[in-house]
Amino acid sequence: MAVKKIWKITHSCGHEAERDLSGRPADRRAGYAEWLAKQECTDCWRASKEGDEQDKAAWLEAKRAEEQAESEAWSEQYRMPPLEGTERAVAWGVRCRHQILSAAYTALVLEGETSVAEWEGIEDAARTITRAGWWIDQRASEPGDLTELLEAATERDRPVENPHF
Repeated sequence: MAVKKIWKITHSCGHEAERDLSGRPADRRAGYAEWLAKQECTDCWRASKEGDEQDKAAWLEAKRAEEQAESEAWSEQYRMPPLEGTERAVAWGVRCRHQILSAAYTALVLEGETSVAEWEGIEDAARTITRAGWWIDQRASEPGDLTELLEAATERDRPVENPHF
């Protein structure tokens, strides 16, 4: 008599399914069938993963909205000019600018040797850069490099008085 190939599995979720285990060696089918019975069926497993992804997406969206609101409030408080670029780039650039300048302030003023007066000069230089893409490009930079990065910014990164320039 041959070892059975089709197994009726009652999954942990309560759903039943017939599984063809002929692709497994005969001596491993019973153990695999037992393991399958401890798992959710494919449909329930997929549904639970989709729920996880939706929860993760909702959490991420809420986190970004919170960061965005905080960054916009910070920009207003410190009189930062609006950024230029696409709607998506501007939102991201505002968050990046906030994170970069906050990290630099901590590293240079609070933990470093930069005076508050020197920081105000750095902050004024940062105000001249209004291209959102510039701030996005600098997001992985070291806080101590901010002064050099601001000096390296080109006219392309700063607003131009003549819009036809």
